[in-house]
Amino acid sequence: MYVLSFHQRDELAMLAAEDGWQVIAARRAVGAEQRFASSGAAVAVVDARGALGDGVGATGALGAVAAEQGAALLVLVAPSDLGALPRFFEAGATHFLCSPFGRTEFLQALRFAGRYAERLAGSWGAATARTLGWRFDPSNGKVHLTAELSRLLAFEEAVSTRTLLRQLPQDERAAVVSRLRGLTAARRRAVFAHDLPGLGRFVQHVQLDPQSGRVEAIAEPLGTVPDAGELLRDAMVGISDIGGARRWLGRELEEGRRTDLQVMLVSLNRFEMVNTSYGRRAGDALLRAALGRIDLVARQETPHGAFLARTAGSEYLIALHATAAQVADLARSVAAALARPFVAGDSIIVLGSRIGVAMAQQDDTASTLLRRASEALAEARDADGVTMRVAGTIPDLPLDRLAADLRQAIGGGEIQVLFQPQVTIATRAITGVEALARWSHPEFGTIGAEALFAAAQRADIEVPLSDHIQRIVLEQAAAWPRLLAGLRLSLNLTAGDIARPGFADLFLDRVDASGFPRNRLTLEITESGLIDDLGVAAGLLNTLRQAGCRVAIDDFGTGYSSLAYLKSLPLDYLKIDKKLAQDIGGTARDRVVVRGVIEMARSLGLAVIAEGVETDEQLDLLAKEGCQLFQGFLCAGPLAVAELVELMGE
Repeated sequence: MYVLSFHQRDELAMLAAEDGWQVIAARRAVGAEQRFASSGAAVAVVDARGALGDGVGATGALGAVAAEQGAALLVLVAPSDLGALPRFFEAGATHFLCSPFGRTEFLQALRFAGRYAERLAGSWGAATARTLGWRFDPSNGKVHLTAELSRLLAFEEAVSTRTLLRQLPQDERAAVVSRLRGLTAARRRAVFAHDLPGLGRFVQHVQLDPQSGRVEAIAEPLGTVPDAGELLRDAMVGISDIGGARRWLGRELEEGRRTDLQVMLVSLNRFEMVNTSYGRRAGDALLRAALGRIDLVARQETPHGAFLARTAGSEYLIALHATAAQVADLARSVAAALARPFVAGDSIIVLGSRIGVAMAQQDDTASTLLRRASEALAEARDADGVTMRVAGTIPDLPLDRLAADLRQAIGGGEIQVLFQPQVTIATRAITGVEALARWSHPEFGTIGAEALFAAAQRADIEVPLSDHIQRIVLEQAAAWPRLLAGLRLSLNLTAGDIARPGFADLFLDRVDASGFPRNRLTLEITESGLIDDLGVAAGLLNTLRQAGCRVAIDDFGTGYSSLAYLKSLPLDYLKIDKKLAQDIGGTARDRVVVRGVIEMARSLGLAVIAEGVETDEQLDLLAKEGCQLFQGFLCAGPLAVAELVELMGE
């Protein structure tokens, strides 16, 4: 059998091998059609879980071969992809199996597929003429070749072992004989590679039948590995790579031009899902489009020029001589350009970006400068809602400076609101959004809510800031166009809000004055915002809930008294902290913890929202455990209203 699994190749191959299948397994779709055709496998398995686009593409590539060879084609799909089964059927799939499934279900599906293939293709000897294989029969000491291998070697279809071994390079014969003699009842399988002069390199997948002593093998020709550098140069015409970036930075530093030398690393969010869902051709096109936007912004905003490179994957480098304020402006412009939707085929994709910045220091080399920029980028990726990090400045923000700037920022319109979609897992429909505050600081760039409220606490203006954000959010939501009219709005309340006397009446008056309906409003509270006085919090939330609002506990799993909150507070939703949600793809112990949280919430009648979901694997695992909603970069990051409208229109 031939297995193509983008995420669980080894696990599936092991299960099949333990059941007696001779397995050829692959993790990449490149060359899959040729490998399947030459393997002579009776069954092909395409594991499309978490890789729907690539899975459909691979099924199409293998479907024609399966039809020609009389083979079965089994596809493995996630529950969320059942709607795509007609696409798999049209592509050539003959069987499917939907997760979750166990060892028994998988092996039974293979047996059904194998029986189907037997009926179509007949015995081993009747396999397609394209199969490269051989069988050693100990009763006569002969090696029987398939027609294609016989043609390739220009031999009769039955030859002696000595004749066959003479085709191998002399220095490889002893190793091949050793591997074959090492086959025993306990070690029935072996895989090894060798050269055939004039024909290239081959991999032998060998299996021993302990009862008859017969040895059977499939010979797989290894294709020429594509030149990765050439492929990238074709995909990224006109852009330098990491080597060119190091050389350019090295020259600048060696020539003493380190003053105000800045390095900016820009990483696209969620790019992996483009290749998975739409294929590598769409991914390459998107990379070129992103490069074009970055290049245009850099040329427009850097009068003295900037150096541009693609460093790795979906990551770009911009190096220039500029002040911190100029770099912050450039970062905002780049982020805005990359936040606009991209087109992949017939689909619209919203990605967004994260940016790390480092300024050259006295003793920097190109490597140390790049490392600090990379560390800043990693911090930006880990931070919730922060687009840019500056090495050495953020996250150790100068709170005194920010506190002094904040009063003017509130009056000057620097505080903005973005909306991150919340998605129903079962339907993939966007049913709500969470409002997230951002501060566009003229020097430090975009600052998220955590640092924003830390500065407000330092300046003792938490309440005025919270009032200001609530007014902005409600005014914008009340003016949403018809396309957004059905969305729920989640708004965060602070510890200061909860402790304010009369806050419930004040807040409800503010909601009614805005015109936004109470019954579409969800109020989110964090564990840390409730620790001081749980009784006061329960009373306030009861009042707001009775007035028509809904209540969610945010970042569940980060505090020390979560269970007390679940018992005491009137709640409708539980939001799993992003660290917990992302850990579900880790160890079995991690999954047990997340499963326990979801089961506990559901037993209390609470809907569960997972935060920070970034991969299809995470979403699939969360769905299996019963999570109903998610938010995160798998759908979209925080969006302006116009971007949200565009996404909803899609």
